[in-house]
Amino acid sequence: MSDSDTRSAARFVTLRAALRAGEYALVLLGGACLIAYGGACARASLTQHRESEAFDAAVHARVQERIARIHQESPNQREWSPARYSKYQATLDEPVRAIGRLEIPDADLSVMVLDGDDNHTLDRAVGRVPGTAHPGERGNLAIAGHRDGYFRGLRHLEKGDAISLTTLDGVARYQVDKIEVVKPERTDILAPSKEPTLTLITCYPFFHVGDAPSRYIVHARQVAFEPWSSLDAGNVASR
Repeated sequence: MSDSDTRSAARFVTLRAALRAGEYALVLLGGACLIAYGGACARASLTQHRESEAFDAAVHARVQERIARIHQESPNQREWSPARYSKYQATLDEPVRAIGRLEIPDADLSVMVLDGDDNHTLDRAVGRVPGTAHPGERGNLAIAGHRDGYFRGLRHLEKGDAISLTTLDGVARYQVDKIEVVKPERTDILAPSKEPTLTLITCYPFFHVGDAPSRYIVHARQVAFEPWSSLDAGNVASR
């Protein structure tokens, strides 16, 4: 074998080794990405489960308080079983962070609403934009969510669709009034309103790769508010 053949064979062996090493590196990178994605999904699911349970317990306690007030009779905890009393105590030890549960049937969405719009919050839930109205207040309540997260289903909404927001005081019913796409600098969408309104915000286009250039805005007006005291006591107490 000539020297040139020997050098060619050596280069081939080196190239094959480099390709093999590259394949291993890509497999390891892919595995790491899958593990990271799985961990993020698990954390989001855990947050939703924990916040939902705490919120339901707080709603149940608030309803029981209203029912007891209606009947002029306070619950007698001495009649409770040890298991029930332990669960009640646990709800007192863990303060509720969620301010409500947002439900949109046409978007196949039921998600807990937290306070804030930072990435840590929006990776786990949807969040009230600071400076906008709180649930139950007159004004414009703005809620933000990731387009590749809980708010991806907003693309299915149409004018007239129903939205509900369950809070510790009752259930607010909204109806979609308008849907628009705006630039990020359009901060007027957060402006206060005289009547109770709801503004849902996410990035757009929904399947854009990289930083999305626009915002998808769903405007809704409140059409009804049902305080817990006006709802059927049997149905509410069983939540």
